[in-house]
Amino acid sequence: MSLAPPPRLSSLRASPSLFSAISGYRWITKFLALSCYAILLMPGFLQVGYYYFFSSQVRRSIVYGEKPRNRLDLYLPADSDDVKPVAAFVTGGAWIIGYKAWGALLGKRLSERGIIVACIDYRNFPQGTISNMVEDVSLGISFVCNNIASYGGDTNRIYLIGQSAGAHISSCALLDQAIKECGEGENAAWSVSQIKAYFGISGGYNILNLVDHFHRRGLYRSIFLSIMEGEQSLWRFSPEVVVQDSSVTHAVSLLPHVILFHGTSDYSIPSIASKTFADALRSNGARVDLVLYEGKTHTDLFLQDPLRGGRDELLEDIFGVIHADDAAAHAINVVKPPARRLVPECMLSLARSISPF
Repeated sequence: MSLAPPPRLSSLRASPSLFSAISGYRWITKFLALSCYAILLMPGFLQVGYYYFFSSQVRRSIVYGEKPRNRLDLYLPADSDDVKPVAAFVTGGAWIIGYKAWGALLGKRLSERGIIVACIDYRNFPQGTISNMVEDVSLGISFVCNNIASYGGDTNRIYLIGQSAGAHISSCALLDQAIKECGEGENAAWSVSQIKAYFGISGGYNILNLVDHFHRRGLYRSIFLSIMEGEQSLWRFSPEVVVQDSSVTHAVSLLPHVILFHGTSDYSIPSIASKTFADALRSNGARVDLVLYEGKTHTDLFLQDPLRGGRDELLEDIFGVIHADDAAAHAINVVKPPARRLVPECMLSLARSISPF
C-alpha cells in the first residue's frame, strides 16, 4: 500500500518557488538565531578573544604546509619545567566555517591544566572539498608529531581531538593513515602509533546516514554532496562504514584507544552517530569507549559548559585520560581551583534556548 504525501508536501513539490521561499526563510531565521546566540555569549567571546590575541602563551598561525590555511595555533602551559602532553585539535564548523581560533576556549582550558594544544586549521568548502580537508588535517598532525618536541611537547603523549565536523575529518585522517600503513611501500610522515588516544566530540561518522538529517537542518543535499565530492564518495568518507570492510581489519587493529563523547540532546548530530560508530569499531577489534552526557546539546559540551566555569564534565573526562599515568599532574588537577565563569547563567540559558545548532 502506498501513502500519498500530505497536502503540504505535495504543494511544496509542485511549487519550486514556494520551496525556495521557505528555504530562504529558514536560512534567515537561522542567521538571526545565530546572531542572537553570538550576542548573548559575547562577554565570554571577548575575554577568550583577548586571551587569543594578547596572551604570551599563544603562538598563532604557525605554518605546517604549503596550501591555503595550512596554519595552526599553539597554546602553551605557563609552566615549562618539563615536557608536556599534547592535544592536536580539529575544530568543527559544518565543513564550511571551521577556523582554528574556534579552539581558543578549549586551548585555554587544557593549557591551564599543563597540556599543549595545537589547533589545526584546514581548507573549508568551497576552498576545498572533503579530501582536501582530510589531507590538510593529516599534514597538520604530521607537523605536530614531528615538531612538537621543540615546543616542549612529549612525543610519547600525543592525543588527537576532533569536534563535530572536525571529529569526522580527523577520524577520516586517522583511519586513512592506518590503511596506508598496512599497504606496501607507503612513505608515512607520521604514524597512528604516535597517537596515544583519539577523542571524538559530537561527531558524525556515517555520512550516508546523515545526508537527509543535514538537509532537514539546513545543510542542503546539493551543497553537502558537493562538499563530500558526490554521492558515490559518501561511503569512502564514512569511517563507520569503512571499518566494517573486511579488507581493513588489520588497519582497524592499529588504531589507538578511541573515546567518543556525545550529548543525548544533540540535534545537530544525534548521539546515535557516536553509538553506532563505537559499535562498529568494537565489533572489528578496536578499543573504544563511549561517553554520553544526559541532556547535553551540540553546543553545551563545547561552548556553554566551558563558558559557565566550575566543573566541566567533558574536560574532566579528557584530563582523566591524558593524566591517567601522571600521578603528580592528576594530584594537581584535583586541587586546582575551578575555572571562573565567563558568561552569566541567564545569558547562557537564553543562548541555549535559541541556538541554531
